[in-house]
Amino acid sequence: MKLALPSFFAASEAASANRYAQRSRMMEYDQPLVWVVLLLMLFGMVMVYSASIALPDSPKYANYKNSHFLMRQATFVGVSLLAGLLAFRVRVETWRRLAPWFFVATLVLLVLVLVPGIGKGVNGARRWIAFKGFNIQPSELMKLFVVLYAASYTVRKQEYMHKLTKGFMPMAAAIGCVGLLLLLEPDLGAFGVIVCIAMGILFLGGINGIWFGGIGATLVGIFTSVILLSPWRRERIFAYLNPWEEENALGKAYQLSHSLIAFGRGELFGVGLGGSVEKLHYLPEAHTDFLLAVIGEELGFAGVLVVVFLFYWIVKRAFDIGRQAIALDLTFAGLAAKGIGIWIGVQAFINMGVNLGLLPTKGLTLPLMSYGGSGVLINCVGLAILLRIDYENRVLMRGGRI
Repeated sequence: MKLALPSFFAASEAASANRYAQRSRMMEYDQPLVWVVLLLMLFGMVMVYSASIALPDSPKYANYKNSHFLMRQATFVGVSLLAGLLAFRVRVETWRRLAPWFFVATLVLLVLVLVPGIGKGVNGARRWIAFKGFNIQPSELMKLFVVLYAASYTVRKQEYMHKLTKGFMPMAAAIGCVGLLLLLEPDLGAFGVIVCIAMGILFLGGINGIWFGGIGATLVGIFTSVILLSPWRRERIFAYLNPWEEENALGKAYQLSHSLIAFGRGELFGVGLGGSVEKLHYLPEAHTDFLLAVIGEELGFAGVLVVVFLFYWIVKRAFDIGRQAIALDLTFAGLAAKGIGIWIGVQAFINMGVNLGLLPTKGLTLPLMSYGGSGVLINCVGLAILLRIDYENRVLMRGGRI
């Protein structure tokens, strides 16, 4: 009997140590997701520098240094990482509770964009609110907050999701208001992304399949009508269909034709980092909307394939996290995670499609990589919320409390 007690305690301690070792193998947060996001942002900084290094040679940027856009992008990334760290510390339940208020506040900002003296216009589009030293693009904020609002709405209206009047119509009215304000800027690209986010979350939330198909067809009709009734949009579509015609190549399809030339020059492994010719004042906005074309020219098909794979991995991971959250009965968190995946995936797909000539030209940046403060900041906050959802999933799976 005297020997049994020590043996019993030793066995208990060994079992406890084994359980602790098994639990410790589960990381506190998704480290691979963090590294992939950091890799995309750092890669984006390198390519923004490469794409913008020759801009000071033009009269428009004559007063800028060669590293101007690199330093600003580095500042954007630093501020975005700090904002992401702060967002990660906010509980998912708090995001759910505040989602409608964020949505309404961003609607107000979209209205302010259209007010003379407040909104800032660039190249005929009024999309920014100017502050001292920086600009805010409310349409970027709306992409994140429509994810949270649509997920919150779906959870609150779960019992009505199969009904048109009580389930779909209130959400359609809200998105319609957003769309009207975005079309007045105009920003059809952002509107398309936001519609895809809202429809995707409603579909995942259990909206009636027949109505979903009918509504999808209606939206296609609306977008077609918007294009046909707008002369300059119609000209852009015709130019997209035949970019090599001389009039189009020198006009509406100028960016597209030079983007395709950049990809053609890159071939399989590219001309080498920094060796792009198209960025030398041939391809406009190379450091923003057409960054992928510079990647294709300098790093070739292999470089583009790496970027595509990294974005695919983020989207897949977002859906995996969402599926795990729903399995833990965290419906809002699950829908929000999948909504973030839809947002990043759709925007990346549209930007890549435009660069490759698969889609008509739209003013959408490549998430996390293209030059721009509002875009990178909101991307980081959205992905920080995704990390928080995954963190809370892991806490619950360990048997802890949020």
